[in-house]
Amino acid sequence: MKSTGITRKIDELGRVVIPKEIRRNLGIRDGESLEIFTDEDSIILKKHSQIEKYEDLGLKLGDLISSIFKIDVIVTDREKVIAATNDKMIVNKKLNKDLIYLIDNREELIEDVNKIIKFEDIDINGRFTIVPIIASIDSLGLIIIKSSDDKDYANLARLMAKIISEKVNIY
Repeated sequence: MKSTGITRKIDELGRVVIPKEIRRNLGIRDGESLEIFTDEDSIILKKHSQIEKYEDLGLKLGDLISSIFKIDVIVTDREKVIAATNDKMIVNKKLNKDLIYLIDNREELIEDVNKIIKFEDIDINGRFTIVPIIASIDSLGLIIIKSSDDKDYANLARLMAKIISEKVNIY
């Protein structure tokens, strides 16, 4: 565990303020949930990811769709890749700012020409359909469908991405 050198007092209601620079570095937004753990004499705060509990479902649906339609499926939360059908090296890799923008703005992206998407130090090349996973009012992550050859796949990929995102949605 890394020390930040920052100390904070607990107020009369038991609250502690997490400094802005730490929240910014960890990507913690206003209103987000944190998980609280204890370990002997330590309290551990961890960003809560609602979608992580659906990682297995996302991967199973992705594997099924990938095997039938020969397309790759990538599932993310708000920060990182949590499941990938073929590109296992990108699991746990952080999202780039363009993908985070799509999550924050609930935008879809359909690329019917080859494009490169960067996940930290790994580049993935292909045609992509990207659909946000939205639960209630929160955008929780992305479903990314990748195809490397069929130029007419965009409508199929968009449909598949929407089906997966609906199955992973939390209402």
